[in-house]
Amino acid sequence: MTVNNQFSINLKEGQAGENAIATWLKNKGFDVLPVYEKIIDTGKGPQLFTRDNESLVAPDLLCFKDGAPMFVEAKRKSGFTWHRKTKRWVTGIDLRHYLEYIKVLNSTKVPIYLCFVQEGKKTKDDQYSNYQQPSGLFVNDLSKLTQMENHRSDKWGVSGMVYWSDRSLIKKANLSDIYKYLKQQKK
Repeated sequence: MTVNNQFSINLKEGQAGENAIATWLKNKGFDVLPVYEKIIDTGKGPQLFTRDNESLVAPDLLCFKDGAPMFVEAKRKSGFTWHRKTKRWVTGIDLRHYLEYIKVLNSTKVPIYLCFVQEGKKTKDDQYSNYQQPSGLFVNDLSKLTQMENHRSDKWGVSGMVYWSDRSLIKKANLSDIYKYLKQQKK
């Protein structure tokens, strides 16, 4: 399989996860605006152009409930990874994006939530854990997560990664509840 084919597959799976999270949010009473449209094509994902002339990576969704806005960064993961040093299941995002989301939060004062669909698929790390890998939809507020980092690593991604343990995230839905939204995407 070529790199371009794998990228296309990963992109489609990620978009399906994002759509499932957006559908779950709508069913919880939120209005959802995907942040895809771009005025200025930078060759990057959605951007927030600040009054200070910064161009920051924007979270995937802008949501509203009862007039209150919030951003949502939606991630679909095959499963948590076992971190042997801390003996915890962890998941993470690109470090550069994380640092830019913090700037978006500070600039806009709009809460940002990280949402992870964790599919709980078997990994090579399962053998090291004393408890089963969790699955479902996991969420937490970025302002809280900045105080709850499990670790950072420069071994993955272009800029490195930041990770949180499953204990830092709040389980909001079972995987079966999210899968019904993923299945709707295929129809």
